[in-house]
Amino acid sequence: MKIVSINAWGGAMYDELVAWLKTVEADAICLQEVTRTPHRSGWATFADGERTLPQRLNLFDDVSAVLPGYTPHFVANDAGPVTDGDGTELRQDFGIATWVRNDFPVVGIDARFVHSRFVDHAEWNVEDRPRAALTVTVRDRVAESFISVIQLHGLRDPIGKGDSPARFEQALRLAEIVEHVRAVSDEIVLCGDLNLLPSSETFTLLAEHGMTDLVGEADTRTSRYTKQVRSASYLLVSSPFEVRSFEIVAAPEVSDHRALALDI
Repeated sequence: MKIVSINAWGGAMYDELVAWLKTVEADAICLQEVTRTPHRSGWATFADGERTLPQRLNLFDDVSAVLPGYTPHFVANDAGPVTDGDGTELRQDFGIATWVRNDFPVVGIDARFVHSRFVDHAEWNVEDRPRAALTVTVRDRVAESFISVIQLHGLRDPIGKGDSPARFEQALRLAEIVEHVRAVSDEIVLCGDLNLLPSSETFTLLAEHGMTDLVGEADTRTSRYTKQVRSASYLLVSSPFEVRSFEIVAAPEVSDHRALALDI
């Protein structure tokens, strides 16, 4: 089973992203920073007081349209205002989504918040944004196994990616999810833009629950990201000996993050 994870940057590099997704041939595609504005399409402007970014109004539908052989699953972390090309303010949901190839039966779905709870923002705030984790468990008929894919867009802190009480609480909740699916899974994969340093206590805790990180100190950013710290995205597995291949995809660049590609 091939699993791909990437922070989609709200679709800021939309043309490059969808062209790549059409060719990636993954069985599960995990995207973070997925936007959804019902009944709308095209471009929007997002602003949170710290930055202003172009993004798609409905990246969820955009990606679903180019992946006709997949079933999508979306979870909103929070929602807030964006402005379309005509200057009209709209309400946009912001979250994570997993697309599963239809050849793989989905036998379990779990979504729960690992930080705070859903918020409908009057204005986007910079810090303390809610975070949810989405777990999809599938049957791999070829391998005759059950695989649970957990994905998360980890808590962001404007002061950096260092450990904090909130991030440790997030780690505890992630560990709870790992233990929750262990009883029904032969393999567990945990992936996403975790917004952590490689030295984070999160990885120590998850290791105690049987999860091995494959990324370590590797660069997971593209040339579109200009800050010094290059760590962001990670992928952990419960059975490293079952990994056929793992790649941090440097090219093509489709976001300010590099994609992570696992064959297990």
